[in-house]
Amino acid sequence: MKNLIIKLLANAVALAVASWVVGGITLEGSTTGRRVLTLLIVAAIFGVVNAVVKPVAKLLSLPFIILTLGLLIFVINALMLLLTSWITGKLDVQFHVDGFVAALLGSLVITLVGVLLNVVLPDKAEIR
Repeated sequence: MKNLIIKLLANAVALAVASWVVGGITLEGSTTGRRVLTLLIVAAIFGVVNAVVKPVAKLLSLPFIILTLGLLIFVINALMLLLTSWITGKLDVQFHVDGFVAALLGSLVITLVGVLLNVVLPDKAEIR
């Protein structure tokens, strides 16, 4: 349970950085508390999309991933971010990605922030 909360917070931080850095990614809220709540909801949806849809997409596109030497994974990550934006739009959560280029740049930022957080945060929390 502790690892799940850590991953949720790491996703939230990565999405916050992406919305701050990339101009086409917007995260809205009237107050700071509302923005944090929106960010946590979006991070949870993003985590579910990455856990359920992304492995299927990677498996179906495996020959093309090999052919492009792994660069197609960035496109898949961008599509997962666009799917998250679409789902949050249906749920009336104030998170939006304006097109594929913004999603591609956002997925690069999220990947970089995720790598940095994985260096800082432990992979498995010790239980004592």
